[in-house]
Amino acid sequence: MRVLIAEDERRLADAIARGLRREGMAVDLAPDGDDALIKARVIRYDVLVLDRDLPGLHGDDVCRAVRNERPETGILMLTAAGALEDLVEGLSLGADDYLPKPFRFAELVARIRALGRRSTPSRPPVLRHGDIELDPARRVVTRGGTSTIDLTRKEFGVLEVLIAADGATVSAEELLERVWDEHIDPFTNVVRMTIMTLRRKLGDPPMVETVIGVGYRMV
Repeated sequence: MRVLIAEDERRLADAIARGLRREGMAVDLAPDGDDALIKARVIRYDVLVLDRDLPGLHGDDVCRAVRNERPETGILMLTAAGALEDLVEGLSLGADDYLPKPFRFAELVARIRALGRRSTPSRPPVLRHGDIELDPARRVVTRGGTSTIDLTRKEFGVLEVLIAADGATVSAEELLERVWDEHIDPFTNVVRMTIMTLRRKLGDPPMVETVIGVGYRMV
C-alpha cells in the first residue's frame, strides 16, 4: 500500500512514517499543501493522510482537488479540532474519514487499512492464488496450508501486488511505485533482486513468472 502523509509537524510526520513502514506500507511525506497536491497528482496513492491545517495550500483545498482528480484515493483527514461540526465539514469536503489529534497509532493503522480496502472494493480481505494465501491485515503468507513463509516487508508487498493483479503482468516500474517510496532510485535493480528472493522463499513449483521486456506475473 502506498500512503502519502501531508503533515507540517515534522516529528509527528516522521513518527507516523516509521510506524507505517514497519506495517509494510510505502510512505511519502509532504510538509505543506502545495507539495502534497503535486505528489498526489503524480503518484497514485492508496491513501492520503491529510492534516487539515497545512501551510501553503490549505488542507481543505488539497482535499477538494484530490477528491476531484484522484477519486480512487482514500482521504483520512487529521485535525486538532474534534468537534462534531469539524467532522461534518471535513467529510463534506470529500474526506472519507476523519481523525482528531491526538490519536492512537493502532487506530490510525486500522483506518488506513480500511480506506485501502475501500479503494479496491472487489478485492477480498485475504488474497489467494493457487495454493498461496496472503493475509494483508495479519501480514501472513502460507503455501499449501503449511507453516508461515517468512518474507521481508518488500517481498510481502511485491507478492501482494502480483496476486491482486489476478494474473495480469505488472511492470517493474509499477512495482517500484506501489511498494517502494519516492526515495528509491528509479534505475535500481532492487525489483529484480526482490523477485529472485521471493521465488526462492515461495518454493517449487515456481509461481512468479518473468515476462521479458514487460514485467512479472503470477503463473
